[in-house]
Amino acid sequence: MIQRIMNRRTFLSHTAVAAAATALPGFAHAADSPLSAHRVESVEFRTVSVPWPRQVGRNSRGGIHGNGPTKLRVGVLHTDKGATGWGQTQGKTGSSAQLLELVKGRTVAELIDPATGIRSEKHHAIDIPLHDLAGVILNQPVWAMMGAEKPHLTKVYSGMIYFDDLDPADKPAGIDKVLENCRWDYDYGYRQFKVKIGRGNKWMPAKAGLERDIDVVNAIHKAFPDVEILVDGNNGFTVDTMIGFLKGIADVPLFWIEEPFHETVADWTRLKDYLVANGRKETLRADGEAQPDFPVLEELQKDHTLNVRLEDICGHGFTKWRRQMPQLTRQGIGVSPHTWGTALKAVYTAHFVGGYGNAPTIEGVTTQGGDVDFGENRIINAQFHPSNQPGFGLSLPTLQ
Repeated sequence: MIQRIMNRRTFLSHTAVAAAATALPGFAHAADSPLSAHRVESVEFRTVSVPWPRQVGRNSRGGIHGNGPTKLRVGVLHTDKGATGWGQTQGKTGSSAQLLELVKGRTVAELIDPATGIRSEKHHAIDIPLHDLAGVILNQPVWAMMGAEKPHLTKVYSGMIYFDDLDPADKPAGIDKVLENCRWDYDYGYRQFKVKIGRGNKWMPAKAGLERDIDVVNAIHKAFPDVEILVDGNNGFTVDTMIGFLKGIADVPLFWIEEPFHETVADWTRLKDYLVANGRKETLRADGEAQPDFPVLEELQKDHTLNVRLEDICGHGFTKWRRQMPQLTRQGIGVSPHTWGTALKAVYTAHFVGGYGNAPTIEGVTTQGGDVDFGENRIINAQFHPSNQPGFGLSLPTLQ
């Protein structure tokens, strides 16, 4: 483990006066920016635990998801001036030594522009750590570094309502287990639930699975009438089975429908037409998470057949999201980057949306225990409030 002569908190207190100048227009992007004074000196990888509060079961495609990541790989960047930034890595990073070869001796300003993001796709793997590092050096939360005077706040939904009625396999718990999980999430602060559907795609006979999907959603709506419901099919439906599902929940308002089938112009157009004709014009239509077909997505959003994009905040890339936001905003297409898997990604998305807005809601991934301090990043009044602390406002014990 690399030991620093100046920890994260001490560095921030030493740089507060200098970093205050970055609030002046253009300063953070100028040659004399504090980012130009810092050179990357070392890179390390660590594993962190960010477990979920309960076991998460199956969806229409995959088996039991388990209890959350306990050995999640993160990258930690250190500069020669004592600044540290860290975050979840993505894709092929190689060893820390190989990654260090790409960045050692480079100024932080050479690696990231606060106005747009990382300067080279070669650094996609450490897109998040570089954003955190820049925010730390500039003494700004990431949402403010991206230009917002105050964070855009939006709703947050629980993404943890899976097929927990089907397990354990030898004695299925039934719908009461799903309602129990909804109660936990409600008490935690969520007022939106994203409910996984598609049991008939793999785990139950088609007709029985569809009926169970309908029964679950109707039961949730009855038990939590003040909660907005989203449904996610994980590409486990056809247009016909999706319409059958909608007929079975005719009295349940839906906030959105996510990935009912792999995106095609014909299928989404037909489903949209059904929604409009049957009193669900305002139900949002979201896609783009799993193996996105970008030309199809762009075609669908031209006439708002699709009106929310979902690519993953890390897999797609924090910087890629930043660069496509102006066009999406002009087109009136909402965004809600996929965060499933780790509570860290929910924080990254909250900062991203905090900087740009244009999100109807974001995905909450709850964690309990573990070894990350989430600081001020929290749900308040059913909205996700990103931290006001520098970077993403997340701490590891050894960085405090």
